[in-house]
Amino acid sequence: MRQLSLLHLWWLTQINDPPPAAPPGKLAEVATTFVGWLKWGLLITAVVALVVGGIMMITGRRNRNQMAVEGAMSLPWVVGGIGMGLGAVSIVLFVSGSS
Repeated sequence: MRQLSLLHLWWLTQINDPPPAAPPGKLAEVATTFVGWLKWGLLITAVVALVVGGIMMITGRRNRNQMAVEGAMSLPWVVGGIGMGLGAVSIVLFVSGSS
């Protein structure tokens, strides 16, 4: 059984791992445009989320402490989401080992 397992592992190492390449035609241009639109939407959403968090902190200042706390707690999540969204391509390329 161990020999079969080693043979299976050897066979898996023989599989070719080609680098990513854009398909022929205009699909790469369309994909780049689509990712750009998603990043633009991310930035608009982030601005709205930061403004809403600020409003929650302002309105919850008196007699609604929980609302102020929730507004303050939303800020790190929004900043983390901005970093994750804008760095998504770099993160994927780093993890996959592509350049």
